[in-house]
Amino acid sequence: MDVVREPRQDRSRATRQRLLEAAIECLAEVGWSGSTVAVVAERAGVSRGAAQHHFPTREDLVTSAVEYVSQERLARLRELAVDLPSGPGRTQAVIELVEHMYTGPVFGAAIHLWVAASADERLRERVLVLEARAGRETHRVALELLGVDESVPGVRETVQATLDLARGLGLANLLSDDSRRRAKVLRQWARMLDASLTSGS
Repeated sequence: MDVVREPRQDRSRATRQRLLEAAIECLAEVGWSGSTVAVVAERAGVSRGAAQHHFPTREDLVTSAVEYVSQERLARLRELAVDLPSGPGRTQAVIELVEHMYTGPVFGAAIHLWVAASADERLRERVLVLEARAGRETHRVALELLGVDESVPGVRETVQATLDLARGLGLANLLSDDSRRRAKVLRQWARMLDASLTSGS
């Protein structure tokens, strides 16, 4: 019985993961209105019924997808942290890692979700909970990577400003390739951040 159950569970997990990844791709490419359960299911290569077995509504599917990918991204950040330089250059390297969180299809998908949530009260309630959790976890990872103590006055706000800056730059990048300007801004911010965190320690 266990031998039968395990492959079935593996297939179920694989189907769920395909749906989550397909939802992110659809949301980034065609937005909220185009990311129906049927469209996502077709892209994932599963039936609509199978999709609705895992995610009864579009809200379930899309918010679960954004949360799943956000968690994967944070886990990847922690993995990459092993190779970060120590001493001079670390702050710049951390900022570049953080910046990558706010570029690419995952961030684009999140933006579409935020816009839809601004006009849909039921969706907004779910997105607010999701964003609050993701914000706390991202902030915690940034503190870990920078090796700073948020109990020191000003550190929490400085790290949050770093995340807000990276998100704003990522938003500008959605309309056109903003990489050159973004790189200059981030280099300057790294110098300012180093000076601020050093003076506060």
